[in-house]
Amino acid sequence: MQASGNVPNGIGQPVRRTEDFRLLTGRGRFGDDLVLPHLAHGFFVRSPHAHARIVTVDKMAALAAPGVLAVLTGADYAAAGLGPIPHNPGLSTPPDVQARLTDGPPIATCHYPLPADRTRFVGEPVALVVAETIAGAKDAAELVEVTYAPLPAVVRAADAITPGAPALWDEAPDNVCIDIEVGDAAATAAAFARAAHVVRLDTLAQRVTGVPMEPRTIAANYDKASGCYTLYTGSGRGVAKVRTDLAQVLGVPEEQVRCVCGDMGGNFGTRNLFYPEYALLAWASRLVGRPVKWTCERSDSFLSDWQGRDLTVTAELAVDADGHFLAVRGSNLSNLGGHATAFGPLQKGIGLMSNVYAIPAVHFRGRGAVTNTVPTTPLRSAGRPEAIFVIERLVDLAADRLGIDPAELRRRNLVSPAAQPFTNPAGLTYDSGDYPAAMATGLALADWDGFPARRGEARRRGKLRGIGVANYIEITTGVPRERTEITVLPEGRVELVMGTMASGQGHETSFAQLVTEWLGVPFDSIDYVAHDTARVAAGGGSHSGRSMKLAATVVGQATDDIIAKGRKIAGHLLEASEADIEFAEGRYRITGTDRELGLFEVARAATTRSDLPVDLQGLLAAVSDQTLPVASFPYGTQICEVEVDPETGAVEIVGYTAVDDVGRAVNPMIVHGQTHGGIAQGVGQALLEHSHYDPESGQLLAASFMDYAMPRADTFPALKTALSEVPSPSNRLGVRSGGEGGTTPALAAVINAIVDAVSECGVAHIEMPATPERVWRAIRAAAASAPYL
Repeated sequence: MQASGNVPNGIGQPVRRTEDFRLLTGRGRFGDDLVLPHLAHGFFVRSPHAHARIVTVDKMAALAAPGVLAVLTGADYAAAGLGPIPHNPGLSTPPDVQARLTDGPPIATCHYPLPADRTRFVGEPVALVVAETIAGAKDAAELVEVTYAPLPAVVRAADAITPGAPALWDEAPDNVCIDIEVGDAAATAAAFARAAHVVRLDTLAQRVTGVPMEPRTIAANYDKASGCYTLYTGSGRGVAKVRTDLAQVLGVPEEQVRCVCGDMGGNFGTRNLFYPEYALLAWASRLVGRPVKWTCERSDSFLSDWQGRDLTVTAELAVDADGHFLAVRGSNLSNLGGHATAFGPLQKGIGLMSNVYAIPAVHFRGRGAVTNTVPTTPLRSAGRPEAIFVIERLVDLAADRLGIDPAELRRRNLVSPAAQPFTNPAGLTYDSGDYPAAMATGLALADWDGFPARRGEARRRGKLRGIGVANYIEITTGVPRERTEITVLPEGRVELVMGTMASGQGHETSFAQLVTEWLGVPFDSIDYVAHDTARVAAGGGSHSGRSMKLAATVVGQATDDIIAKGRKIAGHLLEASEADIEFAEGRYRITGTDRELGLFEVARAATTRSDLPVDLQGLLAAVSDQTLPVASFPYGTQICEVEVDPETGAVEIVGYTAVDDVGRAVNPMIVHGQTHGGIAQGVGQALLEHSHYDPESGQLLAASFMDYAMPRADTFPALKTALSEVPSPSNRLGVRSGGEGGTTPALAAVINAIVDAVSECGVAHIEMPATPERVWRAIRAAAASAPYL
């Protein structure tokens, strides 16, 4: 069944988000809103050391404090026989790029929620205090005496892999947990040998964190009578995955675990993996015989939320005399933090180092090293913003070397629509796309050709104006299994149960648009059900742009099955052959007549008519549970325009344009909103954000909003966004993804614009974040090294 795009509130319509009224009128239900009977409160004692042996933990004084119910340590956890966190950070299977292992299998470190031997980053939990009140738990936590034996620490991945660096894990004595490569080393070397020009970039895509508006809140309740655990949490990976992992840690069947999530105030990837607190609160609830709740405060959030990015790169681009790209090569080194939780960002990044360009050869090495920092996980667009930043900076460096307009150099090297599907030199096959058209649309919206006049006007005001362009491509894969249950109820409602997880993406609205389009039922008749394993049997959560692509497939199949079953029922009711029954706009009609029945009438008959065949009696419902290991490839272009004050280094963004090909846009308004948010996140990293650790002590120096700077509304001009909708052949609607593309090219677009602005001062590159101080110093350093005139 195809989507017409003409159904009111259906596919392609900019429907206002259903959930917004509830959220804006204070009816949302977030983690800290939960209050259970006889609720106890937890508070964590966290390591003040980046690396230390735990010598002793004396909890007697804390246990004697008023209202304290339990004090739990790593030794207690080990004695209870509970398991480690099942991060399982292996390499992804196809359709993700198939990297070659160069130094043995990946190493998965053993991550216990409370360590008994040593701590490996500042903020790692070492004890849990449970008390009648949160104040009592905090007071008692100060009475827990932990004796540490500090050990040498290392926080930079480049330092961690040097000979003699402190080793974090016995199983990884050189701190390297994965070593992979993609591409053809010999062909790449040959291409570089015949290149007319080679440009090089040594850079660091710095560590950042998600800082969601709502910090993590977790509550757990153990029911002694049934032996069942209920965990209340916000996990973007989905409640089904959390249930599976928690059951494994606790050593109980999945049937004894229920996971529930209410509304979630942001994710961005930092909530997608399992946290120690999940297991610890469930265990504590069983021990104290009461529900236990922990609300993360912002200071704890900075110290303990999983972080992202932190990629050290050395890369080179080979170009011939006519400006055609010949090859790209380099080395990517990922900082994994204290535990190896995920290799996905590294793997996905090296598969896209050639971007949307027809580069014949590539060779990249990828390594991941553990350090004494918070573990890193897939953050929004995992691995791709770093990869796109590198190749797009190399292209600008090449344009400068050749004296070619950066946009023109890109045009010469784009993969043409006629070459699609296109297999890139790392082995990924792009499904479809018109990259030149997307770039042309972006340049026109940004008035690229009119920039010289704007630069001249800015110069007369004493400002340096620059413009930067960046193309990008994404790969959206993620967990391939998704499930839906759809029931047409006799009373005129449709229940839509989805396994995926929303953290602000608008699923309640856009998934309902699929149903109203295909079943022809009123949009406001659809009841959305999710986020509770009592109703949700399976589902992969929201990550890697997977939700809408898979939802379109499973919802489409379930609605097809409902229509087919309803057609059989209607045939019996109308006394006509099934082949003569047509379905349109929510009604079954005998072809060529006016005899018809509505979908809800058919559903009512199925539950009341005993003269129907047995297999047609009961609720009119369908389940679609599918595993679809297919990729789609969103792409697009961003153009950023900035003004720089040469006296202070302050950067002002004065223009920003984004064109994204998301395939079919189910709800264009939501997609534009996702793009705006993605741009803000990318600009934040380019200009401001940095989870900075002291290289000597391993202390996090950006552990509050006083030190971790965030973009604000006045950071941005009015954003110009446009959608391109070349369908992806990977699914029935042609959906690609719309949630991550705003972030992916933003780092490169912003830095390219800043470098263009200050290039007349002799600056060739600026590292992120491009703070006023860093820009000012770059200008001064270039002036100091310039030849005397």
